[in-house]
Amino acid sequence: MTATFVTNSGTDTARATVTQLGSHIGARIDGITLDGQLDPASISLIRQALLRHKVVFFRGQGQLTNDSQYEFAQLLGTPTTAHPTVKSHGKVVLPIDSDLGKSNSWHTDVTFVDRIPKASILRAVQLPEYGGTTTWASGVAAYEGLPDPLKALAENLWARHTNVYDYSATSAEQVAQDSAEAAYRKEFQSTYFETEHPVVRVHPETGERTLVLGHFVKNFLGLSGEQSQGVFKILQDHAVKLEYTTRWNWSAGDVAIWDNRATQHYAVADYDDQYRRLERITLAGDIPVNIHGERSRAIAGDASEYSIIEGSSIPE
Repeated sequence: MTATFVTNSGTDTARATVTQLGSHIGARIDGITLDGQLDPASISLIRQALLRHKVVFFRGQGQLTNDSQYEFAQLLGTPTTAHPTVKSHGKVVLPIDSDLGKSNSWHTDVTFVDRIPKASILRAVQLPEYGGTTTWASGVAAYEGLPDPLKALAENLWARHTNVYDYSATSAEQVAQDSAEAAYRKEFQSTYFETEHPVVRVHPETGERTLVLGHFVKNFLGLSGEQSQGVFKILQDHAVKLEYTTRWNWSAGDVAIWDNRATQHYAVADYDDQYRRLERITLAGDIPVNIHGERSRAIAGDASEYSIIEGSSIPE
């Protein structure tokens, strides 16, 4: 399904189209050139499409630089610093660089802090000749597809998320101890963060219920390690069913924006030893709230230097 909208950029009138890519998640937006001077009507269109489709894609945005990508990001929210722990590769833009590792497992960005980013803006810079696609899954569709007994379980579960997790459990690759990837992993874990999040959160803008899972989950509160593993597998396997996903085949200059409060994603590492680099900016989010009105709890680590808490008077 394609919807057409009229937007104004300066003195020009343009037609933007939003093409739905799947019944649960994903849309492509055409007719908009992204930059820091984008008109309010275009920004409103992007915001609404993002809330509805969870991830939106733009082709042919080769005019963007790190600076103009950041200026555009400011129109959608407040950018965070590049990362809570990885600080040696940039202050506001995080390189997604295959030489530093491959995020080939399902995750939601930075769930180990209390203020989960609301959105990520990813721009393709250098791509392999084949492979390297990214897949997103809708946490809203996954929640809605749960049978009632599992909904009741998930709605009352809390999970511990941490940035120190078992890479070997999510990757078959062996990493040399003196490699750039090993150094990156060491920096990633250099400051310990742990946060307790509800497994089901209420989306702060749409009111939808969505699952909060992914590879930063350490265990579930009140369950043993063995029980946590079993419950996690049931919920996580359900959350990433193909019916709830969309997959993007990148071209240089493409931009993806996703609602990090309602999705997981997986960068497919099927491009052998070819180089792949994208640039990511994240936007500050709020502290998740469950269906009972209870907020996520920071157990270890202070994320105030990483990000503000969007729309909140909670002291940092």
